[in-house]
Amino acid sequence: MARKYWLMKSEPDAYSFDDLMAEPEQTACWDGIRNYQARNFMMEMKVGDYVLFYHSSTKPPHVAGTARVAKEAYPDHTQYDKKSKYYDPKAPADAPRWQMVDLQAMEKLPRPVPLNELKVNPKLAQMRVTQRGQRLSVQPLTKQEFDEVLRMAKK
Repeated sequence: MARKYWLMKSEPDAYSFDDLMAEPEQTACWDGIRNYQARNFMMEMKVGDYVLFYHSSTKPPHVAGTARVAKEAYPDHTQYDKKSKYYDPKAPADAPRWQMVDLQAMEKLPRPVPLNELKVNPKLAQMRVTQRGQRLSVQPLTKQEFDEVLRMAKK
């Protein structure tokens, strides 16, 4: 099966790429997704897929690093934790509503690639994060988009 490519957003004050790099084995679960489309994208992910780790809600928003999917989708435990801000009282115990994947950091980019640079690059014109109104925290990419962002990080 061919490798797929993804962009995953996180607010750096909640969980940054540096936080992922500091984890044991540079691996952590990607929990708290509460959007059905984003969840469905995570359910498509396979071990070995590549991810651009994107910092949102910061100035400027930017791609900070790369990661790989280390574990495929499994039930997000926070949906059942009443103390979690991600608790979902409607999530059935026998049919989990929300899923998560594990990510493993690969590389911090030599330089962050800000959103404004992504938007003006004609090779990235179809990249979802550059489109108006695209707020999903998990988005598919093409290999060409992934490679172009890495090229831009080396400028």
